[in-house]
Amino acid sequence: MLSKLKTLETQVREELGRVTSIADLEALQIRFLGRKGELTQCLRELGTISPEERPLVGQEANRLKGILEGLFKQKKEAFSGEGEAVLSRFDWSLPGRKTIRGRRHPISQTMDDICTIFSRLNFELVEGPEVELDYYNFEALNIPPDHPARDMQDTFYVSDTILLRTHTSPLQVRVMEKNPPPLRVIAPGKVYRRDSDISHTPMFQQVEGFMVGEDISLGDLKGILTLFVHQMFGEETPLRFRPSFFPFTEPSAEVDIGCVICKGSGCRVCSQTGWMEILGSGMIDPEVYRMVGYDPDQVTGFAFGMGVERIAMLRYGIDDIRMFYENDQRFLKQF
Repeated sequence: MLSKLKTLETQVREELGRVTSIADLEALQIRFLGRKGELTQCLRELGTISPEERPLVGQEANRLKGILEGLFKQKKEAFSGEGEAVLSRFDWSLPGRKTIRGRRHPISQTMDDICTIFSRLNFELVEGPEVELDYYNFEALNIPPDHPARDMQDTFYVSDTILLRTHTSPLQVRVMEKNPPPLRVIAPGKVYRRDSDISHTPMFQQVEGFMVGEDISLGDLKGILTLFVHQMFGEETPLRFRPSFFPFTEPSAEVDIGCVICKGSGCRVCSQTGWMEILGSGMIDPEVYRMVGYDPDQVTGFAFGMGVERIAMLRYGIDDIRMFYENDQRFLKQF
């Protein structure tokens, strides 16, 4: 038992020399002097030794306890002295450091503003899967397997029937399958295409919107999108509807706005035309209604889709889409 106590003292001294924080010191003190500590266990074993040895061992154990308590107290005072020395060197008259606050990413700001504008027009926001079935991404939108329009979109396929959605338009079908008209819906979210340059990224944000009901006309489409453009870019922003083609709308149109860089006079960004395309739109094709069980003779409606990055680029005058994803703080702090 005496040799055990001697070994215990040596062990404590060695470990005290390696302690570097007050937390480690407290843990070490509990380990050796706590209610279940190693020295406490030795004291409880006094009853198991012979009566002749008991007084000598008890005296040595009490002596060791006092030594260890002194060592721990001395070490604790040393840590306290270091803290006081640091505080004594601190200049309390210095002004506090300014907390650096984060900012909303320009893409998030633009997405929020788009959703807010359409929410004011009573459009409901919905979300859906980014890993989508070929049926919802293409076939139910009037794009069968042999349709040439599939070449318009470079798709990431997981399997023959599963893919990363190329637009948020599949939600148009998913919502109409489960809900009767009338409907006003916007579907924001990430989409994926195999494309990457100064104006395209493999992943980008898109907002799909549609409105279905009785007697909805192309005039309703023009009115709502005109209001959106003026809310997003300002009342003075000119816009035009230009005939186009999309498999799931007929007639179809692209919406252009006056170039925000040159104000319509012509520049490199707008290819000297004075106009910039911002979204695609059109009246929903009757074939889409048949796919979801609607009667195309009873309902009409329109749909539109826009890339959020393109809206943000025009809104903030940015000419390279990749800047949004490089996490350059000098760029992001401007917003």
